[in-house]
This record gives sequence, C-alpha cells and structure tokens, in this order.
Amino acid sequence: MAEITASLVKELREKTGVGMMDCKKALAENNGDLEASIDWLRAKGLSKAAKKADRVAAEGLVGVAVEGTTGVLVELNAETDFVSRNEQFQAAASAITKIALGANDVEELSAKPAHSGEGSVNDFLTNLIATIGENMALRRMAKVSVSNGVVAPYIHSAVSDGLGRIGVLVGVEGEGDVASLTDIGRKVAMHVAATGPLALSSDDLDPAVVERERQVQIDTARESGKPEAVIEKMIEGRMRKFEEEVVLLKQPFVMNPDQTVADFVKEATGGKAAVTGFAIFKLGEGIEKKEDDFAAEVASMTQGA
Repeated sequence: MAEITASLVKELREKTGVGMMDCKKALAENNGDLEASIDWLRAKGLSKAAKKADRVAAEGLVGVAVEGTTGVLVELNAETDFVSRNEQFQAAASAITKIALGANDVEELSAKPAHSGEGSVNDFLTNLIATIGENMALRRMAKVSVSNGVVAPYIHSAVSDGLGRIGVLVGVEGEGDVASLTDIGRKVAMHVAATGPLALSSDDLDPAVVERERQVQIDTARESGKPEAVIEKMIEGRMRKFEEEVVLLKQPFVMNPDQTVADFVKEATGGKAAVTGFAIFKLGEGIEKKEDDFAAEVASMTQGA
C-alpha cells in the first residue's frame, strides 16, 4: 500500500474541500491515487469537486491580442501580485502577447525576436527577471482563428488594455457586419469566462474525461441501491446533464438561460454565423502556491492516526 503522506492529504483536502480524515480514508481506499480519491469522494457524496478542481494560485497576467481573423492568449506568470501591477511587467506582457500572434506555441514564441531589441523573447524575460528581481515564466499560449468572420476577445478583471486575470477568445464564423459579429462574440466570451466550458461541442470532449465522469455517475448511482435498469436510465440522464454543463454550445446562455449558446448565436445572426472555436485562460489555473499554515493540522492528524 502506498504511503499516505500529510502533504498528499493536504492536496486532496484543498482540491475537494472535504475534511482531513475523510481525505485520508479516500487515499487509503485508492492506494494513494489522488484523482481516484477525488472520484471516490464524489461518488460517496462527500465532495462536489468538478472537472476544474485545481486551485488557482500563481500570479502574473493573461494577455489577449487580435489581429485580423486571428486572436491569441498568453499567460505570463510572476511570483507576486505586486509585480503584476508593475508597469514594466505589464508592458512586457502586452508586448509578448502581440509577438505571439506570429507564433504557434510557447517554444516558438520564446525564440521569437523581442521588439525591445534584447535578443529573443526568452532573453528579454531573463533581463526583466534581473531588473525586477522576481522569477517569471512564460507558461502557455493559445490561438483561435476563423476564415470568414471575427475573433472576439474579452478580459475579465482587466488591469490595463488587453491584460487581466481571465482572458477569452471566441471565433464566430459566418457572414455579417463585423461590429455586430464582434459584439455577439464578446457576449459569448463573457459567458465562457463565467462558466469555463471544457469543449465547444460533444464531439470535442476528451473521451477520457467523459469515461471518468460516467464511472463516477455509475458508482454514485449504485450507492442508491436501485435496480440496474433504473441505474442505466439515471446514468443516461446525468451524462446528458454533464454535457449541458461543460459543452459550450449546449450550455444555457448566461444572459438568457432559456436558450442555449448555440441558439443565442443562431437567433442573433439569423442563422448566418456560428461559434466555431474558443479558448480561455484563467491566471494560475492548475498551479498550486505553497502554504505554511498546515503544521498544526498535520500534527493533529498524525496524533489521531
């Protein structure tokens, strides 16, 4: 059996909000497997942790830029929120985001010439680290393009033009007035920022994510003790609900929950345009920040073991 360490219990507790001893039991039942333990707690009704359970802990900025029919998101991390408010850091994040319009991934972006003339983007960041005195990382980038239509950007909690803590791009493909399509795309982008969908359509969902959710629902349904025939119908209904929660085009539109996102766009454009892609970055998503206030609880857990 795998060793159930205090740090592993702490991580599971932070991801699920479940009590320490229940987390310890879940890990023991699942041989220390963190993801399996999360699913076990959900099946037992002890955790409502969803697909996006990772803590947002890193600081920095998300940048967004659009040029023509292509948009890009970039996440530039720093150690503290203080640095993210630094004008020099903001200028760097803005410049790097614009450079990213000509790159396909972070590796290519890092090697691109910096507008400052300080060599590559990577060299530019190295110099910025030395100047500001805080570690930084160019973490990720994403692009959305359309062949005929618009890419609409949205920044939530903006600290300056095109920079903030949540960045979204939405591609609207089709015919129509550019200003009108951009407005429609921006409304969908605001929806994306609020709901954080996992995929554009059902076909785009990761099969592994779908299978994992199905297994959780099977385990949860069987906890009810109902007959298998009833359980099958329960699972079908819950999987439909799952898709409505995580698939963008099937989600109830936040500005009018009586219609789906797909229906909103169809009605707003007279059926002449549709959302064909999106991307969302939430600052620090999936990165855990070290905390030092767990010592007392660790001691308590150890004594009760």
